[in-house]
Amino acid sequence: MPRKIKKERAIESGPLERLFNGSSAAKILDFLIIFKEWDYSVSDIAKNSGASFRTVLRELPKLEERGLLKMTRRVGRAKLYKLNIDSEVGSALDKLALKLASIEAEKIASEEIKKEIIEARV
Repeated sequence: MPRKIKKERAIESGPLERLFNGSSAAKILDFLIIFKEWDYSVSDIAKNSGASFRTVLRELPKLEERGLLKMTRRVGRAKLYKLNIDSEVGSALDKLALKLASIEAEKIASEEIKKEIIEARV
């Protein structure tokens, strides 16, 4: 019986993926939001987001059509994509992901402080 190989991802789980229960589009967007300075091929997006190659091929045109990402250039036959922060919707999504991550970080920090206070009392 063949063993399943665990995929290496650039991020464990992003704020959009947690909000939308592991949606492939959310995985892709989380990756592109976190690493928005660079552009990526379909295979790079698949490998680093944790979505399958076929899923990325299916989702990219939808995300591009909605203005969330854009094709930046071609390298040989490969198309490279990045988050479209120039679009209103892409910029808003970037801000939403940052706000979600900030809220989660504050919650975790608050819980850690509470633990430290309880442990200090003991």
